[in-house]
Amino acid sequence: MVFSSVLFIFFYLPIVLAVYYLVPVKFKNLVLFITGLIFYAWGEPKYVFLMLFSILVDFICGYFVNKYLDRKNIARRFVAASVCINLTILCIFKYTGFALNTFSTLTGLAIDIPVIALPIGISFYTFQTMSYAIESYQGTVTRQRNFINYGAYVTMFPQLIAGPIVRYCEIERQLASHPVNAAMFTQGVERFLVGLFKKVLIANNIALLWDSVQAAPAVSTLSAWVGILAYTFQIYFDFSGYSDMAIGMGKMFGFTYPENFNYPYLAKSITEFWRRWHMTLGQCIREYLYFPLGGNRVGKLKLIRNLAIVWLITGLWHGANWNFVLWGAFYGVLIICEKFFLLKLIEKLPVILQHAYTLLCVIVGWVLFTSTSATFSWTLLKAMFGFAPKLDALGIYGLKTYLPLFIIAGVCSTPLVWKTLERIRTKSVLGKTVWAMLFAAALFAAIAAMVDATYNPFLYFKF
Repeated sequence: MVFSSVLFIFFYLPIVLAVYYLVPVKFKNLVLFITGLIFYAWGEPKYVFLMLFSILVDFICGYFVNKYLDRKNIARRFVAASVCINLTILCIFKYTGFALNTFSTLTGLAIDIPVIALPIGISFYTFQTMSYAIESYQGTVTRQRNFINYGAYVTMFPQLIAGPIVRYCEIERQLASHPVNAAMFTQGVERFLVGLFKKVLIANNIALLWDSVQAAPAVSTLSAWVGILAYTFQIYFDFSGYSDMAIGMGKMFGFTYPENFNYPYLAKSITEFWRRWHMTLGQCIREYLYFPLGGNRVGKLKLIRNLAIVWLITGLWHGANWNFVLWGAFYGVLIICEKFFLLKLIEKLPVILQHAYTLLCVIVGWVLFTSTSATFSWTLLKAMFGFAPKLDALGIYGLKTYLPLFIIAGVCSTPLVWKTLERIRTKSVLGKTVWAMLFAAALFAAIAAMVDATYNPFLYFKF
């Protein structure tokens, strides 16, 4: 069940909201816990028990970490148990096939590689469950005595399978009290609709062009560029749209989730890009890996080591395939170069060239990210940089047909649209009317697209 589906929007979400608001306050977290399990079981019924096991393990580990805070050596053991158990589960389900396949390739040995289905959202909820024990040890949160409250934190379906990754410290107080007023609920609905428009009207439509380029037997320079630009917009509007829907639904239930995107395609360096893209993942990586390694308060060689480890793990977190390792290495090299010398040179360039450098690197990165075939990546990169026919029918058709959508996607990748809409709404009664009509028209178009279309993928489900 995806957020951008008729079943979810017109049946599941309204039913859950009705039950949530009808039950007494003391049962609201129980409703979130149960409905989160139902939502997850809709797509992964057999892995609900795996998630419950993770929840139970981390609740117990967190309990004992808090109990033995005055005896750090014992508390550390429970933190280690939490991290080891969670990472073991993640490695078994996500990386077993990759490790065995790599070993078989390197050694030439024929190994029977088991096919293990990847539980949806395991990379996301693993970070969340571990955060309780880790933050308890750091002293930033207090002991959670209610298993239902902790279970609700993990299983809240708005952020369960695709983020934003909500750390326990960010929501601890909200679990105890999360009242909703009309203004907050309205803000939540508006944010949900913005995400829905991004996902259904932009991401789903522009993805069709990228699919056509991928399926083509050969590509020209033009078709390679229009294809990867389509993917560049697809992945942004797909994932940021889903994050917007999650943040909006959180407000409907009385929770404030952290932001996950801040117009990343406006960045003027790769370092800035990663401060704007998937911000909650970046925060977790910094808090739980980079800072414990010493961060940037170390010598140059250790700093290079720390950044290399961070980007290797970031690549592997996204997927068990060599293209993700290469993608992580690509960004690791860029970040290290910017850290030591490249950023100083970039900052001397005109702003437009800073943006051009960043977008070029990001687009090349998406080529590595999206393709599991080294041959296809190499072919696409060669075509992009002129080692192919300059034009073909697919490229010309794609540019002509999708140019309006490219323009819309480009403008919507900036704050311009949202600031303009906000000005219209606050200017006058007429402005409010125009704003409402625009939202209603977009909602009608989104619903029509959902009812009519069978193509409604979500890229980050596989992570």
